[in-house]
Amino acid sequence: MRWGTYFAVCSAVISIGLALGVTMPLVSLRLESWGHDAFAIGVMAATPAVGVLLGASLAGRLAARVGTTRLMQLSLLCSALSVALLAFMQNYALWLLLRLLIGVALTLVFILGESWINQLAVEKWRGRLVALYGTGYALSQLCGPLLLTALGTASDLGFWAGTGLLIGGSLLLVGRSGAPRVDARSASGRGLPAFCRRLPAIAWAVMLFAAFEAMMLTLLPIYGLRQGFSQEVALLMVSVVVIGDAALQLPIGLLADSISRRGLFRGCGVVLLGSSLAIPLLLHSPLIWPLLVLFGASAGGLFTLALILIGERYRDDELVRANAHVSQLWGLGCLIGPLATGAASQWLTGHALPLLMALGAAVFVVLARRDSGFEPAPGLAASAGEEALRR
Repeated sequence: MRWGTYFAVCSAVISIGLALGVTMPLVSLRLESWGHDAFAIGVMAATPAVGVLLGASLAGRLAARVGTTRLMQLSLLCSALSVALLAFMQNYALWLLLRLLIGVALTLVFILGESWINQLAVEKWRGRLVALYGTGYALSQLCGPLLLTALGTASDLGFWAGTGLLIGGSLLLVGRSGAPRVDARSASGRGLPAFCRRLPAIAWAVMLFAAFEAMMLTLLPIYGLRQGFSQEVALLMVSVVVIGDAALQLPIGLLADSISRRGLFRGCGVVLLGSSLAIPLLLHSPLIWPLLVLFGASAGGLFTLALILIGERYRDDELVRANAHVSQLWGLGCLIGPLATGAASQWLTGHALPLLMALGAAVFVVLARRDSGFEPAPGLAASAGEEALRR
């Protein structure tokens, strides 16, 4: 196994998490200070999701033409430029366009980077290695709001920090090899409906975690402010959720290498359902802090296990294609989650965020109870992956 390449690719993708952890809350808080309502902030939070859908359709053709490593580097640099322009061009309409470009560029990095990580991982350590990547990404998002708190939200230092992090991520990939082989048809995004029909529980888990992540970084600070907390406490809530995500992903990965991954997958959904329902009830009590840890851990566990289950089944083009479907589902989750939550927060209930997460978790629990939610895709899965998926 190429350990140096594994850690370099992980670090490059993780740099995105840290950059987003700094810039996404700053964008939402800046819009709040400009007087925009919850729906307008939700639209801004959802805009990168449109870019995700576009990026998923372009990844294969661009990677075949430019090369996997070079495309990842160029995408990181393009994202860095877009984040820098957020500081220069502080206008709502222009920010929508820049966030769209960021969504396209970072999707290319996620598709190719996560495919590369899964390709490098040996089967007996797959759970741990994918979870280690997930832990690092979650920690980067934890450090993002903390860094933003240190830098302050009154200036544009958060945008410049994000720019530097993305440039650094690009430099980490210099001279790396062993990426998945990609042809022009890979990651075209075709076949998403069939992918969802064959693996509905995995598909829904990806969408649910995408909605969770988008809402935690953009709408949770606003939720905290509107429930009477200070800005510092609202940002601390985001950090505590991400602590739960980060701290428990590696234990979940270790368990995934030793017990039924399917049962563990279901368990994460049940915990997410319970913790989401409890947030409005315990919001102003000391119990909210350990509850937020469970909330983050269970949501993160769904995505980590989805990646593990996909990675054990696919290689090369098929792995990139599967990750393109993951990115499309991610885009849909990022699009629907903030829009629905922003609208519901404005017109239905101030507790829309946790209640909609509970609804999504309930749908997952139902899908995960059906055997068809884990059926392998005929003609695409490797026999070893099929056997592991049926455990």
